[in-house]
Amino acid sequence: MIDQIQSVSEAALKEITQATTVAALENVRVNILGKKGALSEILKGLGKSSPEERPKIGAAANEWKAKLETALDAKREALENTELEAKLLTEKIDVTLPGRVIHRGALHPITQTTRKLIDVFSRIGFDLMTGPEVETDYLCFEAVNIPKDHPARDMQDTFFLGPGVLLRTQTTAIQTRAMRNSKPPIRIICPGAVFRNDNDATHSPMFHQIEGLWIDEGVKMSHLKGVLDLFAKEVFGSQTKIRLRPSYFPFVEPGAEVDVSCFKCGGKEPSCKICKGTGWLEILGAGMVHPRLLELAGYDTSKVSGFAFGMGIDRISLILHDVPDLRLMFEGDSRFLSQF
Repeated sequence: MIDQIQSVSEAALKEITQATTVAALENVRVNILGKKGALSEILKGLGKSSPEERPKIGAAANEWKAKLETALDAKREALENTELEAKLLTEKIDVTLPGRVIHRGALHPITQTTRKLIDVFSRIGFDLMTGPEVETDYLCFEAVNIPKDHPARDMQDTFFLGPGVLLRTQTTAIQTRAMRNSKPPIRIICPGAVFRNDNDATHSPMFHQIEGLWIDEGVKMSHLKGVLDLFAKEVFGSQTKIRLRPSYFPFVEPGAEVDVSCFKCGGKEPSCKICKGTGWLEILGAGMVHPRLLELAGYDTSKVSGFAFGMGIDRISLILHDVPDLRLMFEGDSRFLSQF
């Protein structure tokens, strides 16, 4: 058996020397030292040997096993070094190539516009207030002077979630909550998402509004005009002017549509894409809070008065960035959003 061990071990040493890859070397190891390898198969017959021969056979087997493992380790290290050198030669890195530009995210243009508007009104004392997007029919309509049979309900296609529960169609409901839970003076700005069943280039089923409310003693229409004039100059430029046109809104009396002068052409270009040559842009609605709303809130209308205004954040963002289609704002196209 000792001769057999020597014979197969010498043959294995020769194969180790001739191996050219790590995979081939592993095959040699398995064939000689594995559980079913040649050396293991020889040692299975150890029990048939005499008690005097067994120690000699075991010592010979262990000696050759150690030699083989040493040879395998040395050869494996040499082959791995050779393969690494070959890989480095074929996989060179060109350090002169420009590096990859790391993409940096940015705030969505509507978020940027919202923050800009909040900043403008915060600087003149308006506090930020938010409210739930799922509202009651009462707070969204009836509490702001729009009863169930009021024709103003036909102006907006509402998403009802159940009897008396809906997705708010305007952020006026936040103002209603403030009036029901607070006493004058109240000076708040209320941004948020609103929902109406409308979808085209200038309308979306979900869009964003920001509304303002100021209630205190002695509040007049002139205060409203002063606040809106400041807003227009801060957002659209110091040369911007405003004009108020009489209009109807159920929750204010008197009410007005508010326009700003075109900050692109100043009304001097008939082909202007922003104002269509009129020189004015319709921006928001406003007016003095209807006395009935003050009465519903428990206020003394002989002592306090107030004004409210509301505008579409999305529309202002479209105008500021000269975006032609509102749907671009909500498609999530990185090519579009990366411009901001």
